[in-house]
Amino acid sequence: MLEALGASWTELPVGLPVPPDDGGASHLEGSALPDVPLPATDGGTVSLARLPGRSVVYAYPRTGEPGRPNPDGWDAIPGARGCTPQSCAFRDHAEELRGLGVDHLFGLSTQDVPYQQEVAARLHLPFPLLSDAALTFAVAARLPVFEVAGMTLLRRLTMVVDTGRVTKVFYPVFPPDRNAADVVSWLRAEPRPA
Repeated sequence: MLEALGASWTELPVGLPVPPDDGGASHLEGSALPDVPLPATDGGTVSLARLPGRSVVYAYPRTGEPGRPNPDGWDAIPGARGCTPQSCAFRDHAEELRGLGVDHLFGLSTQDVPYQQEVAARLHLPFPLLSDAALTFAVAARLPVFEVAGMTLLRRLTMVVDTGRVTKVFYPVFPPDRNAADVVSWLRAEPRPA
């Protein structure tokens, strides 16, 4: 458990392995997202392909459960650790992102909605999490994944999406707690398409 390691859920341990750029997301920039409805923690359903305006979607492997250990060797998997710090960073930058023209902000994982609802409530997230538990969106969009402990999980990446088309991809994402600030910096430097 994280507490046994002397770390909290919101801190990253020193010495985590850096994920390499394996090219797993190189096809996404400029592509149209597939029209796949995803259940959200707010009770709605979202198709990222149909949303007007600008969206930021950060995909993450899985958030840990308090009182339950992560899968064996979790911290040794490049890019696996850090979902809670990443979500907290997007929470903390949510208003700033809105001020920079982001109309929709979402987290995306393969965890089911009840699991995500607990996380959203515990972390006080002011935006919905989207569930791709059946991997329908991941397969259709060809998102990079990995397997551990019998689970297929998304590799960490963040997409800036303008009316269903991917404008920018951050991949690999490391360290995850700096991802939201990196998105903010990019949004400040890049004009929004007309």
